[in-house]
Amino acid sequence: MIYETVAAVDLGSNSFRLQVGRVLENQIYPLDSLKEPVRLASGLNADKRLDAASQERALESLRRFGERLRGLDAGAVRAVATNALRVAKNAAEFLPQAEAALGFPIEIIAGREEARLIYIGASHSLPSAAHQRLVIDIGGGSTEFIIGKRHEPQLMESLYMGCVSYTLRFFPDRKIDRKRLREAQVAAAKEIELISHDYQRLGWKEAVGSSGSARAIADVLESNGLNPDGETGITRLGLERFCNLILKAGSVEALDLPGISKDRLPVLPGGVAIMTAIFEELGIERMTYADGALRLGVLYDLLGRFHHHDMRDSTVAQFRRRYQVEGDQVERVEATALSALAQIDGGSPTDANVQFLSWAARLHEIGISVAHNAYHKHGAYILTYADMPGFSKKDQSLLANVVLGHRGKLEKLGEVITVDSVLSLIFCLRLAVLLHRTRDDRPLPAWRVRRLGSGFMVELPADWLQANPWTAAALNDEAAVWLRTGRDYLLLKSEQKADD
Repeated sequence: MIYETVAAVDLGSNSFRLQVGRVLENQIYPLDSLKEPVRLASGLNADKRLDAASQERALESLRRFGERLRGLDAGAVRAVATNALRVAKNAAEFLPQAEAALGFPIEIIAGREEARLIYIGASHSLPSAAHQRLVIDIGGGSTEFIIGKRHEPQLMESLYMGCVSYTLRFFPDRKIDRKRLREAQVAAAKEIELISHDYQRLGWKEAVGSSGSARAIADVLESNGLNPDGETGITRLGLERFCNLILKAGSVEALDLPGISKDRLPVLPGGVAIMTAIFEELGIERMTYADGALRLGVLYDLLGRFHHHDMRDSTVAQFRRRYQVEGDQVERVEATALSALAQIDGGSPTDANVQFLSWAARLHEIGISVAHNAYHKHGAYILTYADMPGFSKKDQSLLANVVLGHRGKLEKLGEVITVDSVLSLIFCLRLAVLLHRTRDDRPLPAWRVRRLGSGFMVELPADWLQANPWTAAALNDEAAVWLRTGRDYLLLKSEQKADD
């Protein structure tokens, strides 16, 4: 049975998290999320038993989660527990109390199962790619390493090292010096060394971090300009600079840097030590970040669906239905726009440009559902701020700009008008929309487009333009629009007959 609302609960070693999502066709859209910094792993004593204080923190958190989940069917909720409860000797005694507090069964999952779910979640929050990705998730008590392609994990491992356990082990008083940091890095490196050969042999093109430690480190590096040349995510040089700042301060608390969350602060030293060891042992220079991780993976696994197509195509199709886009019209516009792109790019446009122009054509009228007046602005707003599974913020920004630019003045796009590749997409969409203003299936005449200096030339039969004065006037008006941006534009009236 497929439910309209599903929920995942992640009983992590550092934080407990709840994610509630709405199922629309084969996509999950987030509805609500809760996070509690329970720090369950810090309650493990030398005997590997959870102390009373950590158990009580956990139960209080689960009671709050249970209130949010009240009314959901048991089949719509999946709760998983990770490393802290994997290693706790009194987990069997604690689990019934935890399930009573939450109101739903709780699964303690194995390390590789955790890795599998993390990869599914991460891959569903990233643009589809044909290359292999290495996803790394530094949790509170364990760190997962997964190499996969698209939504299929290929190599998975879970190592017993985490930001909570390493902070307690190497920085118990939260003081950091070079000796302690190096000891933590060496300990992590020894763990990674056990798997390094297999991972290097399989290989990857892109390294991706997921969950709290990766996000916290990336935020600090980006907020303080520690990455070289304004790069985003995590870089080797950025990590080195951050470590030097921590060592100079003597503790993370003594750092006066923006971007450090108070919740993450107590366990950041362990996370930084592990991350630097990962970069060193696996030869990573740069790591991007994925919003999705274990919780999102649990939700997709709950549905029993693994998508073997580009999520963005599914998202675009769902948006078309949600905003009741007129199918015949966007299909006409899409075909003509893609034909124009093929012509101006010499018959071989890039796959990425074809994809984005196709998506923009399919979505260029979604704003009409808000209001016909300035509908291109409404559409661009939706595409900028809506949750669009599979699309990065960068992807959404490009899509929104093409939709915004498909009618009206181009100056509103700001610096976008200086990017030739984006303007090519905008030109093709603008032309297609103008040629199909009648919104019917009357065939177009023989027409051609090509690049002209810094702009474009459109060639149409003179008799067709004479028979369609409304469209001809609009095409002539385009010249002024493009000239204001410093671009060339020419409407050429050929003597070829429209029906030739």
